[in-house]
Amino acid sequence: MKKLLPFCLALVLAVPAFAQAPTPLDGQWRGQSDGGQCNAPLDFDLTIDTGIVDGSAFDTTARGPVPNPKKSAPPAPTPGLWQIHGLVKPGTFSLLAVASVKATDRREGRLTANLQGNTLVVTESGGCGRTARLTRG
Repeated sequence: MKKLLPFCLALVLAVPAFAQAPTPLDGQWRGQSDGGQCNAPLDFDLTIDTGIVDGSAFDTTARGPVPNPKKSAPPAPTPGLWQIHGLVKPGTFSLLAVASVKATDRREGRLTANLQGNTLVVTESGGCGRTARLTRG
């Protein structure tokens, strides 16, 4: 027991040393993307805290199921909400976007982000190819 106490004390004192330092990008970032090839702009809301990115993007044009009087196969609903996660790195960094959809239809995409002046530019790699310019606030 006497050997365990100094080890626990050393562990408690070492934890703050492993914490990530604040980055210049920390804060709330908001903005809207262009429509890209899909003509469906996204409203972005990202929070960056000590280099950890967490947020969402919402497609205001997404529609759910509609009545189908012709009894033909309905078009697949487009995802309306994307969850965005990643880590800030110097220069350009990568983010993961995962669609909030039901069932087994898992959709995900890659985003790249970089700071240009006071604007965080987020570009979709593949998919619709949208580009968003986000500002603090």
